[in-house]
Amino acid sequence: MRISSIKTTTHEEVVRVEAAECGLLGFIAIHSTRLGPAAGGLRMRPYPDEAAALEDVLRLSRGMTYKNAAAGLPLGGGKAVIIGDPAQLKSPALLAAFAQAIEELGGRYWTAEDMGMTPADMAQVATATRFVAGLPDGPFASGDPSPVTARGIFNGIRTTARHRFGAPDLAGRTVAVQGLGHVGENLCALLHGDGARLVVADIDSARTRAMAQRFGAAPAAPDAILAAEADILAPCAIGAILNADSIPALRVGAVAGGANNQLATPEDGARLHARGILYAPDFVINAGGIINAATEILRITGREAWVADKLATLDATLDRILARAARLSVSPNEVAEQIVDEQLAQQAA
Repeated sequence: MRISSIKTTTHEEVVRVEAAECGLLGFIAIHSTRLGPAAGGLRMRPYPDEAAALEDVLRLSRGMTYKNAAAGLPLGGGKAVIIGDPAQLKSPALLAAFAQAIEELGGRYWTAEDMGMTPADMAQVATATRFVAGLPDGPFASGDPSPVTARGIFNGIRTTARHRFGAPDLAGRTVAVQGLGHVGENLCALLHGDGARLVVADIDSARTRAMAQRFGAAPAAPDAILAAEADILAPCAIGAILNADSIPALRVGAVAGGANNQLATPEDGARLHARGILYAPDFVINAGGIINAATEILRITGREAWVADKLATLDATLDRILARAARLSVSPNEVAEQIVDEQLAQQAA
């Protein structure tokens, strides 16, 4: 296995990990450890090239710094990505090799489940490193973070609806959900239970049909969901989907979903605001997963009560962000980043 450092002016440390014998090629990015060890999930995707994977891990790791700070966790921001189709390339040897790279960082980065990974995969990673959360069993095991992530997003959608439409009740409201993985599916169940009408889309057409049938939802094509007419758009797939091309086509009153790094550029928050579309900052609304994993990293006893308290605090934070943004007539993302930047500056002082 070969681990090489990559020069960076925006992150504390970035490394490239390669093990040709098992087909491993990936990156680990540590954005900040000001608040504590960097924490963030391990993602596996068939990136088109190394440059795309590196760009993703840099963006995602920065987002984790903001997410962990917004959630009030004593953790910094980091992320890891592996290039390849998890259905074809993932193997015990590949996971063990990547885990060795994590171990060599000496605890500066803690990993957990993300796209393309499962709790069983985390158990495999744990055979070669101590610095892993999201395990399926053990004294502090936190398991699949998806239900907690979805609960936090659902809470945030209700809060966003209250600010945008005057009431948190979702009965009769239409929510367009993009991405029907573990988080998207759990979110759909919560929204459906609250009486929302759903429009759903996923790159897996069979999954789209199955979720549409299960929740009485209207199916949409992956390239059409962003232009669907709805009250709220809930992106729960890949990032950078809110940009100069997609924002003019939106037909919703608010955007509140689980995908990381939904804004392609900082200017896209202002574009949403100019259109009168209320945006719930993704690194606030989707922090439930890392809150769940943090119970394992921090060795929290009474996990369920601690998680419930953190989710309630997270929702109160979103409420304050949306209220302040309304008073200042600016994008909520601008307010949220300003709050975290102030917090990080105080920690560094």
